[in-house]
Amino acid sequence: MHIADFVSGSFAGACGVVVGYPLDTVKVRIQTQKQFSGIWHCVATTFSKEGAHGFFKGMSLPLTTVTLTSSVSFGTYRNCLQCLGQMRRGGSGPNTKLEVFLSGMAGGIAQTSVMCPGDLVKVRLQCQTESKRSGAKPKYHGPVHCLLSIIKEEGVRGLYRGVLPLMLRDGPSLATYFLTYATVCEMLTGSGKTKPDWGAVMLAGGIAGIAGWTLGTPMDVIKARLQMDGVRGTRKYKGLFHCIAETVRVEGPGVFFRSLGINYLRAFPVNMVVFTAYELATGVLQAGPDSAEPPRLGFE
Repeated sequence: MHIADFVSGSFAGACGVVVGYPLDTVKVRIQTQKQFSGIWHCVATTFSKEGAHGFFKGMSLPLTTVTLTSSVSFGTYRNCLQCLGQMRRGGSGPNTKLEVFLSGMAGGIAQTSVMCPGDLVKVRLQCQTESKRSGAKPKYHGPVHCLLSIIKEEGVRGLYRGVLPLMLRDGPSLATYFLTYATVCEMLTGSGKTKPDWGAVMLAGGIAGIAGWTLGTPMDVIKARLQMDGVRGTRKYKGLFHCIAETVRVEGPGVFFRSLGINYLRAFPVNMVVFTAYELATGVLQAGPDSAEPPRLGFE
């Protein structure tokens, strides 16, 4: 088992949260609240009413839990690659594209089991637009209060509200994410070299993030709406398919890509940092500081 990949995934995930959280807040608000006409309107309104703090609401819990989430996704991915390779060819030679894709999907699905409660709390806190300046009292006072309130009002099962769309988002998008990363690294590795350089790792990570969010954004919209449904009143949606149908009926199919621009803007720098941190940490853990080089990620 590749233990180093679990540890490196934790470190990489934490780095990604710090870099991308403000834009993630803007994304969630655009997806769930009609008061914002676009990205810049949301940014300006949030800053004027809530200050810089408004962009970091609910970050403490994701920063804590993402270490576990990223550990599961990266660790599952790399260990699935190893298992599939051993089943097909006894562990020698590069992995196939299909093995990379399936391992990425396994990592995406596996991470939802530990990700859903923290993601739910994050979305609920991000969508609280009340500010201390206005004197309005928000429903949740912080991550712990939000977590306990959900359990009290909806039961432990309520912590997994939106788990199905989350799984439908992360399975295919993480499969595309890891496949794109491996493909771009392979393309940017010069002939005669066995490892991509750091520039290739950063570029591949950014492109992989964009590819993953292109596929994952529509279901991300549905997930966020189901997670917020009923918080401010009566529930509107009976379930996943009803939410999809009602969203299309009321706002048209274009709403599924309303936050695609902000996802692109956030995905490139975040995943550039994530993969750089991951590869650096993996190199250090596996072979010591003097061997912290990007690994060979080629396939047949």
